[in-house]
Order: sequence, then C-alpha cells, then structure tokens
Amino acid sequence: MRGKGRVTIREVAERAGVSMATASRALSGSHPVPAATRARVLRAARDLDYVANAHARALVGGGRKMAAVVVRQVTSPFYAQVAEGVEAEAADRGWLCVVGATGGDAQREMEFVQLMREEGARLVILVGGVVEDDAYRERVAHYAHALDSSGARLVLCGRPAPDPDIPALVVEFDNEAGARAVTGHLLSAGHRRIAFLGGLPGNTALDARVAGYRAALAEHGLPPESAYVVDCGLGRAAGLRAMSALLERTREFTAVFAGDDMVAAGVLRAVAEAGLTVPDDISVVGYNDIPLAEDFNPPLTTVRTPAEELGRAAVRIALRDPDSAGGRRHLLGTHIVVRRSVCSPSRSCG
Repeated sequence: MRGKGRVTIREVAERAGVSMATASRALSGSHPVPAATRARVLRAARDLDYVANAHARALVGGGRKMAAVVVRQVTSPFYAQVAEGVEAEAADRGWLCVVGATGGDAQREMEFVQLMREEGARLVILVGGVVEDDAYRERVAHYAHALDSSGARLVLCGRPAPDPDIPALVVEFDNEAGARAVTGHLLSAGHRRIAFLGGLPGNTALDARVAGYRAALAEHGLPPESAYVVDCGLGRAAGLRAMSALLERTREFTAVFAGDDMVAAGVLRAVAEAGLTVPDDISVVGYNDIPLAEDFNPPLTTVRTPAEELGRAAVRIALRDPDSAGGRRHLLGTHIVVRRSVCSPSRSCG
C-alpha cells in the first residue's frame, strides 16, 4: 500500500517512460495516442493507484460536488433510511448523491469505491456492520489512504474504524447500550428466559448487540449460561426459520430479542403459525424501529436507532474540519420505543 501522498501525473509519466503531456493525453482519452503507449501509461497509472485530481478536474471541467453512499442492500428499511439521510443532507448543500449496493460482496465494494474516486466523489460513505477481519482492515485502510490522497474523504457510518490512525471519520450509534436497555426492559417485565435471535459472529453491529444483551442479563444477576444466542443472521426469512426451529425444540423461552426489526417480523410470523400469540405467550422486541414496526401485529417494542440522522450526520461532519471539536469518531444515542409486544410472563396482556 502506498503512503498518504498524492500520486502525480509526473510519477505516472516517469513510470511509463513518456512525457507528462503524453501521459495526460493517454489518460484523458481526448487525443490520439499510439495504442502501445496508451497501454503503458494506463498500466503505470494502475500500478501507482493514480486517479486524476478531482479538484483540478472540477476547475477545468465544471465538476460537481458529489457524495457516494455504499450500502449492503437498498431493500433494507434501515439502509434505505440512512441513504435517504445522506441524500437529504447532500441536497440541502447543493451536492449530488450516488447510492451503490454491494450485496455484502467485498469485490463489488472495492470496485464501487474505485469508481467513485475516478468520478471525483468528494465523500464516500460506507454503511453498516461488517465482519472485521484482516482482509477488511486492509481494505478499509487502502480506501482511506487512497481517497485522502485524491482529495476525498471516507466516512464509516454505523461501523468502527479498524485503525484509529487511518484518515477516516466514524459516525455510529451505541448498539451495545441500546441492546442492554431493551433487554433490561424485558427483565423488568419479569422475563428470565430470553433468547437472542439474529447473531452473526464477527459482525461489528450484531456482536455489540449480543454484548449488550449478555451485559443486561449479568446486571440482573443471571448466570452466563442463561444467555441463548441463535446465530441466524438478519432478515425476515432468517427470523422465521430460526424461531420456527426454536419452537420445535423448546417452549421454555418467554421472550425473544430479535437482532433487528425484520428478524422480529419473521419471529412474529413463526409464533402465529405455531398457534401462539404475542405477547400473551411470548414477548418480542426488535432493533432499529423501522417505519413498519408500529404496524406489526402487535406493534413492536424496539430500539430506535437514528438511521436518517446517521446519514445526515455523516455528510455534515465530513464537511467540517475533522480535527475540530468532536474528533474523528461521533457516537449517536438510541432509545427504547415501548409498544404492545411485551408483557409479564405471569399474566395475559390481551
């Protein structure tokens, strides 16, 4: 990986063994250059990880101010709300916003970030929890340094920076505190056998929620073995499968903490298909407070995460001096929204 300094066209020309003028013509594609020469220049640019200076290109070509937001999927209500916040804040400032979806594929993410560098995006915002392994750490460090060297900025939205020294901003919310609070809500209602559905080992967001769940159990004097985590991942289908399987094995749990509201939707369906009711037979809570959560049957008690504000803050904070008050990491709060999906296990709530 190259250092933080910007690769110049002079370096590309020297690597390719041509003049700066020839290198410029070959890279712009606007003037005839012999095919072999163009190939040599493009290879040198690729080897050096060169991209044109977005600010210079804007001066000569009327380039636009552009923010790019990269999400796992656009059909997820949470990701959609974050992207909407980015777009709204960008629009308020006269910027354009581009949205890309990766499907969780690291190669697609890398290609999108590179495309945004080449197109001169000033901000690239990566959204959502990830599995923080060595490959991810190396990839994000490369993104951060490469964007910084081309005059752009990387923002990690809803995920921590793997290295606090990389030139990236972090905007996230407190997953662990939210999970601890909503588990505490179930415990305060009298539940002692609570299952967590939606674990995904290594995923930064879900690991924090599991940690909050375990911490709340411990705070109420329950032993570590009272925790029961089902690593089914996220989504309605995952929640339906996991809850159906759980109900086939045992009916001892009186409450379920779903890793997000879409998992909770699947849990509610599985409970109904088993001939049980929420909350009379099983209490259910979720996470994120997506717009549909209050329309579930029954309306879902959940943790409200500031999804749209997360997106807005990512743009707002990135456009001010990163060394100003607040530093590089910014933490937003969460709170519980109490609805009708929880009651005491010792009585009917109908």
